[in-house]
Amino acid sequence: MNASETIEAYYAALRAGEPLSPFFADDADRSVVKFGISEQLVGTDAIRAGLQEQTETTVDWTVESRALRVTEREGYAWFSDDVALRWTDTEGKVRHEYDTRWSGTLEATGGAREWQFVGMHVSTADDLAQ
Repeated sequence: MNASETIEAYYAALRAGEPLSPFFADDADRSVVKFGISEQLVGTDAIRAGLQEQTETTVDWTVESRALRVTEREGYAWFSDDVALRWTDTEGKVRHEYDTRWSGTLEATGGAREWQFVGMHVSTADDLAQ
């Protein structure tokens, strides 16, 4: 599986409510980071806990990739994408909808999952032009 296929598999796992932490590198020095719309998770343990909570408290995900661009070079890859995200919060039964921007870095780890995220950033794509 190449880096692009790994990103698409992450989107599919998100839609299906499957575990997401295996997509992130296991890094004891806490240099792996995931920025989401409303959180900053630093280190493998924090990412695992945050993603587990997200999976347990959300359902009905829609993830529509609109412009995935991926570059691979000698064991590393970087990407960007525009993604429409929708999900339901199971605690408050609130439906969330965002146009988001994604960027990140992957490393070829050679493990069970060949490519893993070492950095991910997701933000809303609010139009600030006046």
